[in-house]
Amino acid sequence: MRGLVKGLAVAALVAPLLSACVIYDSDAGENVSVNVTRNDAPPAEAIREARFADGALVARVDSSGCTQASDFELSVSDTTPAEITLRRTKEDLCKALVPNGVELRWTYADLGLEPGTPARIINPLK
Repeated sequence: MRGLVKGLAVAALVAPLLSACVIYDSDAGENVSVNVTRNDAPPAEAIREARFADGALVARVDSSGCTQASDFELSVSDTTPAEITLRRTKEDLCKALVPNGVELRWTYADLGLEPGTPARIINPLK
């Protein structure tokens, strides 16, 4: 039993080191990082992808047909790069088949950021 507990403890310590990270880097100099795991952040919505395009954060999330940007709360850190976390605050109770999810947009102004500010998304990638 002691060996099992020790093995689980080692696995818990090594897991963050094995987590993946997707980084999007556009030609306009805007940066987005999507971290698959982060132990110090509260649970966040698992997203399919994120990018900055046309002066806005665009995130693809799961939907049952009624998901809107207003269903999410976004927190933005004042660090460099800014760390953005999307949290769903309203459950999508619709019954539509939306296999690819939906794209939601938030402008830099919505995020409280100056255009071109380096940023990364903290949400897990689905």
